[in-house]
Amino acid sequence: MLGYLTMSPTTDPQLLDLAQSFRTTLRHAVYLSRSMNGEGRLSVVQLSTLSMAAEEPLRVSRIAANLGIRVPSATEQIIKLEQAGLVSRHPDPTDSRAVLVTLTDHGRTEWEAASRHRNERVAALLDQLGDDERATLAAALPIIEKLTHTD
Repeated sequence: MLGYLTMSPTTDPQLLDLAQSFRTTLRHAVYLSRSMNGEGRLSVVQLSTLSMAAEEPLRVSRIAANLGIRVPSATEQIIKLEQAGLVSRHPDPTDSRAVLVTLTDHGRTEWEAASRHRNERVAALLDQLGDDERATLAAALPIIEKLTHTD
């Protein structure tokens, strides 16, 4: 669950304006990220699922929550990935009712290739920035990570 969902709302006008700007920027970043999949074989949801599973085995319910979709919809996508040999499902050793999703070797290869392609496209965008702008962006990344990290 995202940390900000457990905090009480604020009415501070400056924070609300910053929140609106931040949300708008994040939305545009999502649009940019999604546009990088145009020529790929995997859908945005499938690539996002592979990205999550690349970090660690995840429960289907966690994948669904991170994608903002219902568990049956996530299960449908995971089955397609499994049929393509990209992920495997196995029982969660800590809860026999739950299933964990992990990348197969083929899934990791496909995910790494897609990540490399996306990184090259983002690097081309970053190449348009000056040194000071790149330094500012680099300094902001830990803050953005703190705000958006899921647990």
